[in-house]
Amino acid sequence: MTERDVEKDYSVADFAAKLRRLADALESGKPFRIQVAGERFTVPKNARISVEHERGEDEEEVEFQLKWSLADTDETPEDDDPEV
Repeated sequence: MTERDVEKDYSVADFAAKLRRLADALESGKPFRIQVAGERFTVPKNARISVEHERGEDEEEVEFQLKWSLADTDETPEDDDPEV
């Protein structure tokens, strides 16, 4: 697998819909799929979740992060799981 570091902007409505589906997947304890900048992948149910806040001279940033080991991606979502 090649390294990748992308950032994708979404409309408020699209971002909110992704967050809702993500929250549903997390609460149900299931892995879920997401597509970012044209690449689709599965986040396992045991991904570590963190919130990061950064402050600079003229801007602030908050990031909601999910991290996991590639070894944990053997899980597959149920057939026809909605894309997050």
